[in-house]
Amino acid sequence: MTNNNPANNIDRFSQQKLQDVAIKENMARIKHKIIIMSGKGGVGKSTVATSLASGLAQLGKRVGILDTDIHGPSLAKMLGIEGQLLQPAERGAGLLPIIKNGVKVVTMAALLQDADTPVIWRGPLKMGAIKQFLGEIEWGDLDYLIIDSPPGTGDEPLSVCQLIPEADGSIIVTTPQDVALIDSRKTVRFSQALRIPVLGIIENMSGLKCPHCGEKINLFKIGGGEKAANNMKLSFLGRIPIDPQIVESCDSGQTYLTEFADNEAAKSMQLIVEKIVDQVEHKSVHVAK
Repeated sequence: MTNNNPANNIDRFSQQKLQDVAIKENMARIKHKIIIMSGKGGVGKSTVATSLASGLAQLGKRVGILDTDIHGPSLAKMLGIEGQLLQPAERGAGLLPIIKNGVKVVTMAALLQDADTPVIWRGPLKMGAIKQFLGEIEWGDLDYLIIDSPPGTGDEPLSVCQLIPEADGSIIVTTPQDVALIDSRKTVRFSQALRIPVLGIIENMSGLKCPHCGEKINLFKIGGGEKAANNMKLSFLGRIPIDPQIVESCDSGQTYLTEFADNEAAKSMQLIVEKIVDQVEHKSVHVAK
């Protein structure tokens, strides 16, 4: 039987209002909010998101990263915090983020007692979880919050865009091949339709330098992301080459930018971080040439 008690409806409405206020107050303490998106899976979006957070922290910024992939959270593995759970704050009803290498981390994996437990939720429950991540986590004062969304244009990125309409913008991660670029263009349109400005496109997995002869091999083509940025009149933030040590770092929970700072991919990532800081903080635009 449906419960139509008006008192219950008023109570739910009051709770929603309080939660909305908590989100607004929490987000007001964070200077810049950036949403990382991709049109399809397998393009290295989460790797790029964690690298951006790490690179910002190395520049002395106060950084948090939020994994909004409810069904397949990967940041815990990539950041080496598997098995660690979010702990209650000393005061109030909030939760404290996990801190790794100076970055505050929140992921669905840090709420699950068993990492192999599937999260079988539909849209409203996922929206509720993201609201809690934004409003009930004690993020504190941050310079940047990097929000890693699952691929595509589903519930999670939609919820984030609706809940943080004042976000600085989105960054689209793609690989150079045509199938990824088709999906990334849809993601650009999705972001723009929700009035979230697109800060730019990052072309990931852009070429591989042979470790034996030094010749560059274009496994997935090269230049597609840059071409898409030009065609859509967007900033091209840079390209990141394939580096097997990125995979090793993610699997072992190491910080790639720290452990392999001299590698070409790490240098490319750090340049991208600096471009993003320049664009967000000084309103500069880096358009592909």
